Amino acid sequence: MQWRRHVGGCVFSLVFVVSYFTNKFVLSVLKFTYPTLFQGWQTFIGALLLLLFGKLGWVEIHRITRSAALAWLPASLLFVGNIYAGSRALSRIEIPFFFTLQNSSHVVSYSILKVVHREKMTWLKLVSVFLMLLSAINLPLYDPQFDSSGYQWAVCHLFCVGAYRVFQVHYKPSNLSDLEQQCINYLFSVLLLAVAAHPTGVNVPTISLLTLIMYHCSVDRLCHNTDVIP
Repeated sequence: MQWRRHVGGCVFSLVFVVSYFTNKFVLSVLKFTYPTLFQGWQTFIGALLLLLFGKLGWVEIHRITRSAALAWLPASLLFVGNIYAGSRALSRIEIPFFFTLQNSSHVVSYSILKVVHREKMTWLKLVSVFLMLLSAINLPLYDPQFDSSGYQWAVCHLFCVGAYRVFQVHYKPSNLSDLEQQCINYLFSVLLLAVAAHPTGVNVPTISLLTLIMYHCSVDRLCHNTDVIP
């Protein structure tokens, strides 16, 4: 029925927004500055849930062949770049500015389609792309908490998102569903981020324990401060 689609869309939008506010809280308020570990745990939970739901029959995930996984490997690399650079950018840019910048990923997609695939675009689409690009260029000028490194990571994030969108449409293997693609992304992200944790200076066993202690102390302090507010 039509109302179910509307409810599903509203639920998805709510979860999408809440997830960004949660990530922003962890990255900025709790000062968790280890994106390899943070995103590694998130993708690990995502892969675990997908595989569990597949076993229970709640979602349809077939056996993924090695050839299909290898063909999807470039998209998984872009996915890792997307979540890593996005975490870096989100920790330094306020959420309204970050959401506004995300629209500019379509500029990357349209540019790749125009240059690589020689796709013809209508004047209306060209004007839309130009306006999105113009807003992204002018946005840092009106950011009262401008951070150059945050916007540099945002550019990397936008490139990965735009390139991933093009790859997903024009190069995806025909025998992979959307859920199977996401499962490969999650599993590849866990492996790559775990390997990248040590070169980026993260000692996984030690940081995990220290992070849990830091989280509990921070949450207790926040709850205590909330309790004493009249």
